[in-house]
Amino acid sequence: MPNSTPGLMHHKTVLDNGIRIVTEKVPSRTVSVGIWVDVGSRDEHSRDNGCAHFAEHMFFKGTPRRSAQQIARELDILGGMSNAFTSQENTCFYATVLDDRIGAVTDLLVDLFLDSSFAEDEIVREREVILQEISMVDDTPDDQVHEIFSGLLWGDHPLGQTVLGQREVVAGMDRNHILEYVESHYGPEKILIAASGNLDHDSFASLWQQKFSRTGRRKNRPERIAPSRQEHRRQVITKPLEQVHMVLGTYGLPIAAEQRYILYLLNVILGGNMSSRLFQEIREKRGLAYSVYSYLASFSDSGNLGIYLGVDARTINQALTLTGAELLKLADGAVSPDELKNAKDYAKAGIFLAAENMEARMTRLARNELYFNRYLPFEEIAQGIDRVRAEEIQELAGQHFSRPLTAAVIGPVGADDLDWDAISVE
Repeated sequence: MPNSTPGLMHHKTVLDNGIRIVTEKVPSRTVSVGIWVDVGSRDEHSRDNGCAHFAEHMFFKGTPRRSAQQIARELDILGGMSNAFTSQENTCFYATVLDDRIGAVTDLLVDLFLDSSFAEDEIVREREVILQEISMVDDTPDDQVHEIFSGLLWGDHPLGQTVLGQREVVAGMDRNHILEYVESHYGPEKILIAASGNLDHDSFASLWQQKFSRTGRRKNRPERIAPSRQEHRRQVITKPLEQVHMVLGTYGLPIAAEQRYILYLLNVILGGNMSSRLFQEIREKRGLAYSVYSYLASFSDSGNLGIYLGVDARTINQALTLTGAELLKLADGAVSPDELKNAKDYAKAGIFLAAENMEARMTRLARNELYFNRYLPFEEIAQGIDRVRAEEIQELAGQHFSRPLTAAVIGPVGADDLDWDAISVE
Protein backbone atom coordinates (compact mmCIF):
# COMPACT_ATOMS: atom_id res chain seq x y z
CA MET A 1 0.00 0.00 0.00
CA PRO A 2 1.14 3.61 -0.52
CA ASN A 3 2.96 5.16 2.40
CA SER A 4 1.63 8.60 3.41
CA THR A 5 3.43 11.06 5.68
CA PRO A 6 1.39 14.13 6.66
CA GLY A 7 2.90 17.45 7.71
CA LEU A 8 1.60 20.77 8.86
CA MET A 9 0.91 22.05 5.33
CA HIS A 10 2.63 19.43 3.20
CA HIS A 11 2.06 15.73 2.61
CA LYS A 12 3.92 12.89 0.95
CA THR A 13 2.66 9.61 -0.46
CA VAL A 14 4.85 6.89 -1.97
CA LEU A 15 3.03 4.55 -4.34
CA ASP A 16 3.76 0.84 -4.37
CA ASN A 17 5.93 1.20 -7.48
CA GLY A 18 8.07 3.93 -5.89
CA ILE A 19 6.54 7.05 -7.45
CA ARG A 20 6.43 9.90 -4.94
CA ILE A 21 3.60 12.41 -4.60
CA VAL A 22 4.24 15.55 -2.55
CA THR A 23 1.73 18.34 -2.02
CA GLU A 24 1.43 21.59 -0.13
CA LYS A 25 -1.97 23.07 0.66
CA VAL A 26 -1.91 26.85 0.30
CA PRO A 27 -4.89 29.25 0.51
CA SER A 28 -5.31 30.19 -3.14
CA ARG A 29 -7.63 29.94 -6.14
CA THR A 30 -4.88 28.25 -8.15
CA VAL A 31 -2.95 24.99 -8.16
CA SER A 32 0.43 24.34 -9.75
CA VAL A 33 1.10 20.72 -10.71
CA GLY A 34 4.34 19.23 -12.00
CA ILE A 35 5.59 15.84 -13.12
CA TRP A 36 9.29 15.76 -12.30
CA VAL A 37 11.75 13.16 -13.54
CA ASP A 38 15.18 12.96 -11.95
CA VAL A 39 16.83 12.79 -15.35
CA GLY A 40 18.68 15.42 -17.38
CA SER A 41 21.56 16.04 -19.71
CA ARG A 42 24.12 14.72 -17.24
CA ASP A 43 22.51 11.29 -17.65
CA GLU A 44 23.51 11.16 -21.31
CA HIS A 45 26.53 9.81 -23.13
CA SER A 46 28.12 11.98 -25.78
CA ARG A 47 26.45 9.79 -28.41
CA ASP A 48 22.96 10.67 -27.11
CA ASN A 49 23.57 14.22 -25.89
CA GLY A 50 20.30 16.12 -26.25
CA CYS A 51 18.06 13.07 -25.95
CA ALA A 52 16.45 14.14 -22.65
CA HIS A 53 15.57 17.51 -24.12
CA PHE A 54 14.31 15.96 -27.39
CA ALA A 55 12.10 13.55 -25.41
CA GLU A 56 10.68 16.44 -23.38
CA HIS A 57 9.53 18.08 -26.62
CA MET A 58 8.00 14.86 -27.93
CA PHE A 59 5.73 14.32 -24.92
CA PHE A 60 3.59 17.19 -26.24
CA LYS A 61 3.33 15.84 -29.79
CA GLY A 62 0.32 13.57 -29.55
CA THR A 63 -1.16 10.49 -27.87
CA PRO A 64 -3.78 7.96 -29.04
CA ARG A 65 -6.40 10.18 -27.37
CA ARG A 66 -5.11 13.61 -28.38
CA SER A 67 -3.25 15.10 -31.31
CA ALA A 68 -0.49 17.65 -30.77
CA GLN A 69 -2.97 20.37 -31.72
CA GLN A 70 -5.54 19.09 -29.22
CA ILE A 71 -2.94 19.06 -26.46
CA ALA A 72 -1.99 22.65 -27.22
CA ARG A 73 -5.67 23.68 -27.41
CA GLU A 74 -6.58 22.03 -24.10
CA LEU A 75 -3.65 23.64 -22.35
CA ASP A 76 -4.81 27.02 -23.64
CA ILE A 77 -8.42 26.38 -22.63
CA LEU A 78 -7.35 25.46 -19.11
CA GLY A 79 -5.96 28.98 -18.79
CA GLY A 80 -3.14 29.74 -16.41
CA MET A 81 0.16 28.64 -17.87
CA SER A 82 1.90 25.42 -18.81
CA ASN A 83 5.36 24.48 -19.93
CA ALA A 84 8.19 22.00 -19.63
CA PHE A 85 11.94 22.16 -19.25
CA THR A 86 15.03 20.01 -19.20
CA SER A 87 18.06 20.86 -17.08
CA GLN A 88 21.30 19.07 -16.27
CA GLU A 89 19.58 16.88 -13.67
CA ASN A 90 15.79 17.19 -14.06
CA THR A 91 12.99 17.12 -16.59
CA CYS A 92 9.67 18.71 -15.64
CA PHE A 93 6.20 19.01 -17.18
CA TYR A 94 3.96 21.45 -15.32
CA ALA A 95 0.85 23.61 -15.40
CA THR A 96 -0.78 26.18 -13.16
CA VAL A 97 -4.58 26.33 -13.31
CA LEU A 98 -7.62 27.36 -11.29
CA ASP A 99 -8.31 24.93 -8.46
CA ASP A 100 -11.53 23.63 -10.05
CA ARG A 101 -9.56 22.43 -13.12
CA ILE A 102 -7.23 20.11 -11.24
CA GLY A 103 -8.96 16.99 -12.52
CA ALA A 104 -8.74 18.15 -16.13
CA VAL A 105 -5.08 19.14 -15.96
CA THR A 106 -4.19 15.88 -14.23
CA ASP A 107 -5.88 13.88 -16.99
CA LEU A 108 -3.99 15.83 -19.64
CA LEU A 109 -0.57 15.58 -17.97
CA VAL A 110 -1.01 11.87 -17.32
CA ASP A 111 -2.04 11.22 -20.93
CA LEU A 112 0.91 13.01 -22.50
CA PHE A 113 3.38 11.57 -19.99
CA LEU A 114 2.29 7.93 -20.11
CA ASP A 115 0.90 7.54 -23.63
CA SER A 116 2.78 9.86 -25.96
CA SER A 117 2.99 8.32 -29.43
CA PHE A 118 6.46 9.57 -30.43
CA ALA A 119 5.27 9.48 -34.04
CA GLU A 120 8.09 9.45 -36.58
CA ASP A 121 6.66 12.34 -38.62
CA GLU A 122 6.40 14.47 -35.47
CA ILE A 123 10.00 13.58 -34.58
CA VAL A 124 11.17 14.73 -38.01
CA ARG A 125 9.39 18.09 -37.59
CA GLU A 126 10.51 18.60 -34.00
CA ARG A 127 14.10 17.74 -34.86
CA GLU A 128 14.16 20.81 -37.10
CA VAL A 129 12.68 22.95 -34.31
CA ILE A 130 15.42 21.82 -31.91
CA LEU A 131 18.13 22.40 -34.49
CA GLN A 132 16.81 25.94 -34.85
CA GLU A 133 16.91 26.27 -31.06
CA ILE A 134 20.57 25.22 -31.12
CA SER A 135 21.25 27.76 -33.87
CA MET A 136 19.58 30.46 -31.80
CA VAL A 137 22.03 29.82 -28.94
CA ASP A 138 24.94 29.82 -31.39
CA ASP A 139 23.77 33.24 -32.60
CA THR A 140 23.42 34.61 -29.04
CA PRO A 141 26.93 35.07 -27.64
CA ASP A 142 25.83 35.83 -24.07
CA ASP A 143 24.13 32.39 -24.05
CA GLN A 144 26.81 30.56 -25.99
CA VAL A 145 29.62 31.74 -23.72
CA HIS A 146 27.96 30.03 -20.73
CA GLU A 147 27.82 26.73 -22.61
CA ILE A 148 31.48 27.03 -23.55
CA PHE A 149 32.37 27.82 -19.95
CA SER A 150 30.58 24.70 -18.68
CA GLY A 151 32.42 22.56 -21.21
CA LEU A 152 35.75 23.98 -20.08
CA LEU A 153 34.99 23.60 -16.37
CA TRP A 154 33.61 20.06 -16.42
CA GLY A 155 35.68 18.68 -19.29
CA ASP A 156 34.53 15.28 -20.59
CA HIS A 157 32.06 14.79 -17.74
CA PRO A 158 28.39 14.88 -18.84
CA LEU A 159 27.90 18.14 -16.91
CA GLY A 160 30.08 19.71 -19.57
CA GLN A 161 27.57 18.82 -22.28
CA THR A 162 24.84 21.17 -23.44
CA VAL A 163 21.23 20.48 -22.52
CA LEU A 164 20.11 21.00 -26.13
CA GLY A 165 22.71 18.58 -27.42
CA GLN A 166 25.32 18.64 -30.14
CA ARG A 167 23.93 19.49 -33.57
CA GLU A 168 25.28 16.38 -35.30
CA VAL A 169 23.95 14.09 -32.55
CA VAL A 170 20.46 15.64 -32.54
CA ALA A 171 20.34 15.50 -36.34
CA GLY A 172 20.77 11.72 -36.18
CA MET A 173 18.19 10.94 -33.48
CA ASP A 174 15.22 8.78 -34.45
CA ARG A 175 12.19 7.26 -32.76
CA ASN A 176 13.96 4.11 -31.54
CA HIS A 177 16.77 6.19 -30.04
CA ILE A 178 14.42 8.44 -28.08
CA LEU A 179 12.12 5.63 -26.92
CA GLU A 180 15.08 3.57 -25.73
CA TYR A 181 16.31 6.53 -23.70
CA VAL A 182 12.90 7.10 -22.09
CA GLU A 183 12.40 3.42 -21.30
CA SER A 184 15.83 3.07 -19.70
CA HIS A 185 15.79 6.32 -17.71
CA TYR A 186 12.18 7.09 -16.74
CA GLY A 187 11.86 4.47 -13.99
CA PRO A 188 9.18 5.04 -11.33
CA GLU A 189 11.84 5.59 -8.68
CA LYS A 190 12.84 8.69 -10.67
CA ILE A 191 9.31 10.12 -10.98
CA LEU A 192 7.94 12.71 -8.60
CA ILE A 193 4.53 14.41 -8.69
CA ALA A 194 4.47 17.80 -6.93
CA ALA A 195 1.59 20.22 -6.40
CA SER A 196 1.05 23.43 -4.44
CA GLY A 197 -2.18 25.34 -3.98
CA ASN A 198 -5.77 24.78 -2.97
CA LEU A 199 -6.03 20.99 -3.05
CA ASP A 200 -6.72 18.00 -0.84
CA HIS A 201 -3.75 15.65 -0.71
CA ASP A 202 -5.63 12.36 -0.47
CA SER A 203 -7.96 13.21 -3.35
CA PHE A 204 -5.04 14.43 -5.45
CA ALA A 205 -2.91 11.35 -4.70
CA SER A 206 -5.84 9.09 -5.56
CA LEU A 207 -6.08 10.65 -9.03
CA TRP A 208 -2.45 9.84 -9.76
CA GLN A 209 -2.45 6.44 -8.10
CA GLN A 210 -5.18 5.23 -10.44
CA LYS A 211 -3.22 6.36 -13.48
CA PHE A 212 0.35 5.60 -12.47
CA SER A 213 -0.11 2.18 -10.88
CA ARG A 214 0.80 0.57 -14.23
CA THR A 215 4.08 2.48 -14.49
CA GLY A 216 6.83 -0.06 -14.06
CA ARG A 217 9.71 0.92 -16.31
CA ARG A 218 12.75 -0.52 -14.58
CA LYS A 219 16.01 -1.02 -16.40
CA ASN A 220 19.58 -0.73 -15.28
CA ARG A 221 19.87 3.04 -15.36
CA PRO A 222 23.55 4.03 -15.12
CA GLU A 223 24.51 5.59 -11.82
CA ARG A 224 25.66 9.19 -11.89
CA ILE A 225 29.39 9.65 -11.51
CA ALA A 226 30.59 12.71 -9.61
CA PRO A 227 32.81 14.99 -11.71
CA SER A 228 36.46 15.46 -10.87
CA ARG A 229 38.06 18.89 -10.73
CA GLN A 230 40.07 19.86 -13.76
CA GLU A 231 43.00 22.19 -14.17
CA HIS A 232 41.77 25.64 -15.14
CA ARG A 233 41.20 26.15 -18.87
CA ARG A 234 40.64 29.27 -20.95
CA GLN A 235 39.23 29.65 -24.43
CA VAL A 236 38.91 32.79 -26.54
CA ILE A 237 36.73 32.75 -29.65
CA THR A 238 37.40 35.79 -31.82
CA LYS A 239 34.24 37.16 -33.44
CA PRO A 240 33.45 40.59 -34.90
CA LEU A 241 30.93 41.55 -32.19
CA GLU A 242 30.19 44.88 -30.55
CA GLN A 243 31.06 43.52 -27.10
CA VAL A 244 33.30 41.02 -25.41
CA HIS A 245 31.24 38.36 -23.61
CA MET A 246 33.14 36.61 -20.83
CA VAL A 247 32.38 34.05 -18.14
CA LEU A 248 34.92 33.48 -15.38
CA GLY A 249 34.45 30.90 -12.70
CA THR A 250 35.45 28.07 -10.47
CA TYR A 251 33.93 25.11 -8.66
CA GLY A 252 31.20 25.65 -6.09
CA LEU A 253 29.21 23.34 -3.79
CA PRO A 254 26.58 20.62 -4.14
CA ILE A 255 23.03 21.84 -3.64
CA ALA A 256 22.65 20.26 -0.19
CA ALA A 257 26.12 21.13 1.15
CA GLU A 258 26.30 22.36 4.73
CA GLN A 259 28.04 25.54 3.58
CA ARG A 260 25.35 26.37 1.00
CA TYR A 261 24.05 29.40 2.90
CA ILE A 262 27.56 30.83 3.17
CA LEU A 263 28.12 30.43 -0.57
CA TYR A 264 24.73 31.92 -1.36
CA LEU A 265 25.50 35.08 0.61
CA LEU A 266 29.00 35.24 -0.87
CA ASN A 267 27.40 35.29 -4.32
CA VAL A 268 24.89 37.99 -3.33
CA ILE A 269 27.71 40.20 -2.06
CA LEU A 270 29.98 39.54 -5.04
CA GLY A 271 27.58 40.03 -7.93
CA GLY A 272 24.12 38.76 -7.07
CA ASN A 273 22.17 42.04 -7.12
CA MET A 274 22.37 45.74 -7.96
CA SER A 275 24.12 46.68 -4.72
CA SER A 276 26.73 43.91 -5.13
CA ARG A 277 30.40 44.77 -5.36
CA LEU A 278 30.89 43.87 -9.02
CA PHE A 279 27.76 45.69 -10.18
CA GLN A 280 28.67 48.83 -8.25
CA GLU A 281 32.36 48.91 -9.17
CA ILE A 282 32.14 47.94 -12.83
CA ARG A 283 28.79 49.30 -13.97
CA GLU A 284 27.63 52.03 -11.58
CA LYS A 285 30.92 53.74 -10.72
CA ARG A 286 32.71 53.38 -14.07
CA GLY A 287 30.07 52.52 -16.66
CA LEU A 288 32.18 49.72 -18.13
CA ALA A 289 29.36 47.21 -18.60
CA TYR A 290 25.62 47.09 -19.02
CA SER A 291 25.49 43.52 -17.75
CA VAL A 292 27.72 42.17 -14.99
CA TYR A 293 26.71 39.58 -12.43
CA SER A 294 27.75 36.44 -10.57
CA TYR A 295 25.69 33.28 -10.26
CA LEU A 296 25.64 29.81 -8.73
CA ALA A 297 24.84 26.49 -10.42
CA SER A 298 24.42 23.68 -7.90
CA PHE A 299 23.88 19.99 -8.57
CA SER A 300 23.43 16.84 -6.49
CA ASP A 301 27.17 16.24 -6.12
CA SER A 302 28.91 19.37 -7.38
CA GLY A 303 28.46 22.96 -8.44
CA ASN A 304 30.11 26.08 -9.80
CA LEU A 305 30.28 29.82 -9.32
CA GLY A 306 30.43 32.00 -12.41
CA ILE A 307 30.91 35.68 -13.22
CA TYR A 308 29.54 37.15 -16.44
CA LEU A 309 30.87 40.34 -18.04
CA GLY A 310 29.66 42.05 -21.20
CA VAL A 311 32.12 44.89 -21.92
CA ASP A 312 33.80 46.89 -24.67
CA ALA A 313 37.00 45.33 -26.02
CA ARG A 314 38.91 48.52 -25.17
CA THR A 315 38.07 48.22 -21.46
CA ILE A 316 38.09 44.45 -20.97
CA ASN A 317 41.37 44.45 -19.04
CA GLN A 318 40.18 47.27 -16.81
CA ALA A 319 37.08 45.20 -16.02
CA LEU A 320 39.26 42.16 -15.36
CA THR A 321 41.42 44.17 -12.97
CA LEU A 322 38.38 45.37 -11.06
CA THR A 323 36.98 41.84 -10.91
CA GLY A 324 40.27 40.46 -9.60
CA ALA A 325 40.41 43.21 -6.97
CA GLU A 326 36.93 42.35 -5.70
CA LEU A 327 37.76 38.64 -5.50
CA LEU A 328 40.88 39.50 -3.50
CA LYS A 329 38.91 41.74 -1.15
CA LEU A 330 36.44 38.95 -0.42
CA ALA A 331 39.22 36.44 0.21
CA ASP A 332 41.43 38.73 2.32
CA GLY A 333 39.07 41.23 3.91
CA ALA A 334 36.11 41.01 6.24
CA VAL A 335 32.57 41.69 5.10
CA SER A 336 31.18 44.64 7.05
CA PRO A 337 28.21 44.12 9.41
CA ASP A 338 25.99 46.35 7.27
CA GLU A 339 26.90 44.57 4.04
CA LEU A 340 26.25 41.18 5.62
CA LYS A 341 22.91 42.31 7.03
CA ASN A 342 21.84 43.72 3.67
CA ALA A 343 22.78 40.48 1.91
CA LYS A 344 20.83 38.44 4.44
CA ASP A 345 17.78 40.69 4.12
CA TYR A 346 17.93 40.40 0.33
CA ALA A 347 18.23 36.60 0.47
CA LYS A 348 15.34 36.18 2.89
CA ALA A 349 13.13 38.61 1.01
CA GLY A 350 13.62 36.60 -2.17
CA ILE A 351 12.59 33.40 -0.41
CA PHE A 352 9.41 34.81 1.10
CA LEU A 353 8.42 36.78 -2.01
CA ALA A 354 8.73 33.61 -4.09
CA ALA A 355 6.26 32.00 -1.69
CA GLU A 356 3.56 34.20 -3.24
CA ASN A 357 3.97 32.41 -6.58
CA MET A 358 2.35 28.98 -6.80
CA GLU A 359 4.67 27.71 -9.54
CA ALA A 360 7.70 28.72 -7.48
CA ARG A 361 6.26 26.93 -4.45
CA MET A 362 5.65 23.76 -6.46
CA THR A 363 9.19 23.88 -7.83
CA ARG A 364 10.63 24.40 -4.36
CA LEU A 365 8.55 21.51 -2.99
CA ALA A 366 9.84 19.17 -5.71
CA ARG A 367 13.47 20.20 -5.34
CA ASN A 368 13.30 19.74 -1.57
CA GLU A 369 12.17 16.16 -2.10
CA LEU A 370 14.66 15.42 -4.87
CA TYR A 371 17.73 16.86 -3.17
CA PHE A 372 16.97 16.73 0.55
CA ASN A 373 14.41 13.93 0.69
CA ARG A 374 12.27 16.09 2.99
CA TYR A 375 10.39 19.36 3.17
CA LEU A 376 12.48 22.38 4.25
CA PRO A 377 10.35 24.96 6.07
CA PHE A 378 10.87 28.59 5.04
CA GLU A 379 11.82 29.38 8.62
CA GLU A 380 14.60 26.78 8.60
CA ILE A 381 16.15 28.38 5.52
CA ALA A 382 15.87 31.86 7.02
CA GLN A 383 17.58 30.64 10.18
CA GLY A 384 20.36 29.07 8.11
CA ILE A 385 20.94 32.40 6.40
CA ASP A 386 20.91 34.28 9.69
CA ARG A 387 23.55 31.97 11.19
CA VAL A 388 26.18 32.86 8.58
CA ARG A 389 29.11 34.88 9.96
CA ALA A 390 31.29 37.33 8.05
CA GLU A 391 34.45 35.33 8.69
CA GLU A 392 32.82 32.24 7.15
CA ILE A 393 32.25 34.13 3.90
CA GLN A 394 35.85 35.33 3.87
CA GLU A 395 37.17 31.81 4.52
CA LEU A 396 35.01 30.27 1.79
CA ALA A 397 36.02 32.99 -0.67
CA GLY A 398 39.66 32.22 0.05
CA GLN A 399 39.07 28.54 -0.68
CA HIS A 400 37.19 29.17 -3.93
CA PHE A 401 39.34 31.92 -5.40
CA SER A 402 42.77 30.62 -4.44
CA ARG A 403 43.03 28.69 -7.71
CA PRO A 404 43.19 30.17 -11.23
CA LEU A 405 39.79 30.78 -12.78
CA THR A 406 38.46 29.00 -15.83
CA ALA A 407 37.32 31.45 -18.51
CA ALA A 408 35.36 31.50 -21.75
CA VAL A 409 35.45 34.56 -24.01
CA ILE A 410 33.63 35.48 -27.23
CA GLY A 411 34.21 38.80 -28.97
CA PRO A 412 36.56 41.07 -30.93
CA VAL A 413 39.68 40.11 -28.97
CA GLY A 414 42.43 37.51 -29.15
CA ALA A 415 43.94 35.44 -26.35
CA ASP A 416 47.03 37.68 -26.24
CA ASP A 417 44.87 40.77 -25.66
CA LEU A 418 43.71 39.62 -22.23
CA ASP A 419 45.55 40.22 -18.96
CA TRP A 420 44.89 36.98 -17.10
CA ASP A 421 47.17 38.05 -14.24
CA ALA A 422 44.53 40.65 -13.34
CA ILE A 423 42.20 37.94 -11.98
CA SER A 424 44.84 36.04 -10.01
CA VAL A 425 44.11 35.99 -6.28
CA GLU A 426 47.28 34.11 -5.36
